[in-house]
Amino acid sequence: MSVAIDTRDLKPGFATPIFDSQATFRAILDGTAYPGRVQTLDRLHDVPELLMPATTAVALTLLDVETPVWLDLDRASAAANYIRFHAGSPLVAKTTEARFAIVTNPSDMPPLSAFSFGEDKYPDTSCTLILQVPSLTSGQLRRWTGPGIQHAVTCGIDGLHDGFWQDWDDNHGLYPMGVDVLFVAGNEIIGLPRGIRVEE
Repeated sequence: MSVAIDTRDLKPGFATPIFDSQATFRAILDGTAYPGRVQTLDRLHDVPELLMPATTAVALTLLDVETPVWLDLDRASAAANYIRFHAGSPLVAKTTEARFAIVTNPSDMPPLSAFSFGEDKYPDTSCTLILQVPSLTSGQLRRWTGPGIQHAVTCGIDGLHDGFWQDWDDNHGLYPMGVDVLFVAGNEIIGLPRGIRVEE
């Protein structure tokens, strides 16, 4: 059943869609290719309630009408309306059906195992999670190693639930299947692909 889009007070998309989406896409690629490095997405300022600027920029760049999205907000929220209007993405109720998940409150999110890990022959059909956090630097420091990281990097992602990193260890063990994560704080992102090992 389709949900009507409330266009009242709908926030704008990119001012220059082609150039802004290209710049955002390059930053997302760099964040994925070089895990642990902060990338800045500064193309948006006026965004829907409860969505951060970088989350909104990622949504405008990566989502489309063929991309099922799971959102931890009400389907009638300003964020849901924005995604349906600007990206045309269907919002799904089941986490297993989502190719992208936008989580505004990671301290109370479902376990990573609730999302699609992809399939043996098609690991690229897994879910990418966009997790909004209070800070990319003020959390407990953890050591990241793996593809795209020379030796190791330390990251301090804040605002995650206590079991998140055990979930991540289990997810990493499924490689090449498994979910990928983009952490967002304000207009900055850090990528955490499934191939990265995270240790205390």
